[in-house]
Parts: sequence; structure tokens; C-alpha cells
Amino acid sequence: MRSDDLEARMRRYETALDHPIPPGFQIVARLDGRSFTHLTKEVCRFDSPFDVRFHHLMAETCRHLMTCGFNVRLAYSESDEISLLIHPLEAVFGRKPRKWMSILAAEASAAFSLALGQTAAFDGRLSVLPGEEQVVDYFRWRMNDAARCCLNGHAYWLLRRQGLGTRAASERLRGMERSDKHEWLFQQGLNFDALPTWQKRGFGVYWSTREIAGVNPLTGEVSQTQRRVLHLDQDLPWKEEYAAGIRRLLAGASFTQGERV
Repeated sequence: MRSDDLEARMRRYETALDHPIPPGFQIVARLDGRSFTHLTKEVCRFDSPFDVRFHHLMAETCRHLMTCGFNVRLAYSESDEISLLIHPLEAVFGRKPRKWMSILAAEASAAFSLALGQTAAFDGRLSVLPGEEQVVDYFRWRMNDAARCCLNGHAYWLLRRQGLGTRAASERLRGMERSDKHEWLFQQGLNFDALPTWQKRGFGVYWSTREIAGVNPLTGEVSQTQRRVLHLDQDLPWKEEYAAGIRRLLAGASFTQGERV
């Protein structure tokens, strides 16, 4: 069999699942740490429920994903996951989902592993959304998950530190209303509202414009120039203000009101 004929025959199998994302859809990629419970609790022994070292690793991974060859408007992270808002006109790799997810998961895995100093892996999935309001709903959903996980995590690990086992701590929290968990934590000396915002809401990395001072080497004259830089936002707003920031990104503006990118 001629080599050209063999290649054409085998390519049909390799590309059987290639269905490019049609134009006109909003795209969000979500990357999740694979077996990160084992990695963070047993291998690295990070603090629970939150460890600033792990937070810094996720932030560094987000920064990398913003510049890894895709037109990404926002990298939002909570827990061990990262959600990427990709420009709807992004056409790299023919808009093939398998290429996008394999590359993005590989980029996240490589960046995190290098920052950590040992092997770690992410898996991924795509949400292909019909409109901008579904994008807003998606990021609201993930922030709501961040708030829920933060509350449950602090309550659970406080019970563990008080001597309860895994099952007993879980049973103690089962059926408790959110307000009851808030009150119980407060009685134990932990004010949930005073926790760092990045724990309660996650954090974002997006492009921002900054004034940079420069000096003309010939004249010595100082001038101000605008430069597009990555901004790590660890104090994301809540509810409608957060939704408004997402809508500004979708419109091609900055997440922060009054700023241009």
C-alpha cells in the first residue's frame, strides 16, 4: 500500500471525533486538578482548608494560561479548578475541541508542575454557550461554588481539629443550613465575613492597562506610557457587580469599570 493511501486511511480514524465549534458561540474551558486531594493533603501536606502556597501556585498557573497561545479574557480560579473565558472568535487549531482541551490541560499541568517542583496534572472540559448571559451565569455558578466550598471547608476542618473523624465531621454538618454554619463558626471564634476574599469568592487574572513611567535615554525626559499587563484580582466583587465585570469583558472592555484594555 502506498504511504499516501495509508495516511489518508488512518487519518479518518484519528479525526473521527473532530467537530469544530461553530462560530457565534461563547466558549469557557474548565480545568480541574487530577487527584489533587491526594497531592495537597498527603504528598505536599498543605494546610487545610486553604494554604497560601497552593493559592500562589494556582495564580501562577492562571497567569501562564493567559499567555499560552489562546485569546483568553479571564482566568477565574477557585479550589483546584480554573475557568477560562476564551474570545468567541478564537480560531486557533481550527476550533477543534480535542485540540483545545488537550493543549490547555497540558499547559496547566506543565505550569503548575514547574512551579510546584513535582508532577501534577489537570483534566479539562469545554462549555459551549449560546449567549453572553449564559457566560455570566457560568461564572456566577463557579463563584457560588467557591463560597459554598469555603464555608463547608472551614466548618469541616474546624471539627476535625476539635477531634472528630472524617465521617463524624461530615455527619455533623449534614443538613445544617448555611446561616447555622455561619453562626456556629462565629461561636467558635471564626468570623466568616473577615476571611480573605480569595477564599470566599475565588480570584481572577485578566488584562489591565497601567501607566508606566519611562525615561528618554537621550534627553532624560520622563514620560508616561500605557501598557497592557496581567492583573491578579484577589478581591473580586460579589453578585451584580461581579456580573457587570464579566459583561464588560464580553464587550471587549476591562473587567474594572472605567478602564480600557
